Amino acid sequence: MTDTRILGIEGTAWAASAAVFDAARDDVFIESDAYQPESGGIHPREAAEHMHEAVPRVVERALEYARETHDGPASEPPVDAVAFSRGPGLGPCLRVVGTAARALSQALSVPLVGVNHMVAHLEIGRHTSGFDAPVCLNASGANAHLLAYRNGRYRVLGETMDTGVGNAIDKFTRHVGWSHPGGPKVEEAATEGDYVDLPYVVKGMDFSFSGIMSAAKQAYDDGVPVEDVCFSLQENIFGMLTEVSERALSLTGSDELVLGGGVGQNDRLREMLGEMCAQRGAEFHAPEPRFLRDNAGMIAVLGAKMYDAGDALALEDSRVDPDFRPDQVSVTWRSDEPDLAVGRADGDTQVRGAEALVDLEPAAGRVTKRREAKTYRHPQLDDRLRRERTTLEARLTSLARREGVPTPVLSDVDSREARLELEYVGERDLRAALTAAGVRDVGRHLARLHNAGFVHGDPTTRNVRVDGDRTYLIDLGLGYHTDHVEDYAMDLHVFDQSLVGTADDPEPLREAVRAGYREVGEERVLERLRDVEGRGRYQSDA
Repeated sequence: MTDTRILGIEGTAWAASAAVFDAARDDVFIESDAYQPESGGIHPREAAEHMHEAVPRVVERALEYARETHDGPASEPPVDAVAFSRGPGLGPCLRVVGTAARALSQALSVPLVGVNHMVAHLEIGRHTSGFDAPVCLNASGANAHLLAYRNGRYRVLGETMDTGVGNAIDKFTRHVGWSHPGGPKVEEAATEGDYVDLPYVVKGMDFSFSGIMSAAKQAYDDGVPVEDVCFSLQENIFGMLTEVSERALSLTGSDELVLGGGVGQNDRLREMLGEMCAQRGAEFHAPEPRFLRDNAGMIAVLGAKMYDAGDALALEDSRVDPDFRPDQVSVTWRSDEPDLAVGRADGDTQVRGAEALVDLEPAAGRVTKRREAKTYRHPQLDDRLRRERTTLEARLTSLARREGVPTPVLSDVDSREARLELEYVGERDLRAALTAAGVRDVGRHLARLHNAGFVHGDPTTRNVRVDGDRTYLIDLGLGYHTDHVEDYAMDLHVFDQSLVGTADDPEPLREAVRAGYREVGEERVLERLRDVEGRGRYQSDA
């Protein structure tokens, strides 16, 4: 991108925005006009009306800037291409932006580039940080998910299973009677609050906000000071996002994390993520605030990368897509893919997982696992989680063995110190030795757990050990007893996402785990899994 100049247009939901990116100077000019509802959340018709009025204004200002800074002849267009947010987002808003982009492309006689809004959040963090292969946490109004690059696409490693993080917070503030946007008001009130217990729900690298929002509303109605509820909302919600981010780093082997989305402007979230990365020796980057909220700057920057890669659209192929998934995007602008640090190196005697430090003594056949304190979490919350998970892991590991599932033999447990001593099993992680047979075994193992009325909670390719033809399930600390088919389907979904994030060719392996599950488990769980997969929670639903 030595001298590329791109005009970008954004309009997925809230912000009508236009930008000019000059690659030669690494300069981004942004002009935005955000929609502000009079009450409640976003109203799609009003948002589209705002786009219709505001897009021409912001585009004209960006064009003025492009002309003022253009070094070429006046007869030439001041930009090389027009990039626009093609989706995901609100259909009426996207159509306004798409129409404007096509008209501008034709008027200037320059190519048209269609950008995925979610991938743009990741790429602007990658661009401004200089990172090679980061995991991206996108925390915005209508979205919350984790993305990472694998084999030419950005894969969804984890996501919210109900609503976006910003929308979840807004639901509470509307209940309290505060005007939109609610996030800054919660952040301000939290500075005067104390911690109270609220639900904390993570399932592998997925998470849910519905329970904590209901509990927060009830706590407020019961007279708990709103400052305490706000403080605890932030501690739990952002703690969940930080924990799953660490789990994604552990799974992929990446040591780089970038933050995207408007909620990323919250100081406490950035503090938690930075502290987590520092504790595990990873690097963290949050772009400046103008690149975190919805903006055309990130559309222009990614548009330039795509333009340089020859990834332009014909007019007849430029329809917007409200459900444009990030993993549908062919990443043409990246020709290299750093190798993942899969498995553990020979001779390692200590391994840092997402939750614990694990001391290995293969000669003695022993593993000591210690859930270290997470300094980013509130001490009261952290102490509860470490004790509960240590106790659960001990109980469910033994129960799984009684159900015929290979697991390590437990020799000692100290829930107070969050320490376990277990048998050393397997030669390597499944992540380093992915085979259809091994994955099929995992499907059978999970079915046996579900038939017994509990879930693993975090079945990933790192939490399965392999020794020849034998596979062992380890790390059941996020497991729990349940008789809900939804929970069983989510357990499979977590493993499925880990396959997508770590396998070169995940599709045969995804079929293998279903085949194994079908041999032992119930078909209704696989039917519900299809329903879970079709929800696309990370798509914009505002």
